[in-house]
Amino acid sequence: MDDTAREKLLRRVKRQGATVGASLPESVTIDGEELPLAEFVVETRKVPGVPPESRELLASAKKTLRSERARRLERLEEDPLDQEVAETLADEIVGIDRALNSLENIRQPDYGESARTAAIDDHKRWLGFLDTLS
Repeated sequence: MDDTAREKLLRRVKRQGATVGASLPESVTIDGEELPLAEFVVETRKVPGVPPESRELLASAKKTLRSERARRLERLEEDPLDQEVAETLADEIVGIDRALNSLENIRQPDYGESARTAAIDDHKRWLGFLDTLS
């Protein structure tokens, strides 16, 4: 693979919108072990809230994916690769980014719902205050 093709792939994986339209990889191989990435992300997103006992697992998964992304990016930047292997690496990096985006956005508060809940709580406090006056 020549330097121009390498730069093109690197620009692709570093582009901010690289994950738009990208599909989540079914699995990712990390340290020789194949992990069902798509299933993990889908199952994690189904849960209405991340229970405290699962937060460490989620954080560990994100840390592992970030490390694996960095390892693959370094390989794409520095190793002598043929075009097919380089394109596969780029696809894997974008897929890992897609998974990380999904996991990063998991269980973020819905700001509209948070505002509504805060308003209801404020009204309840005022009603409680008014009850003490009467």
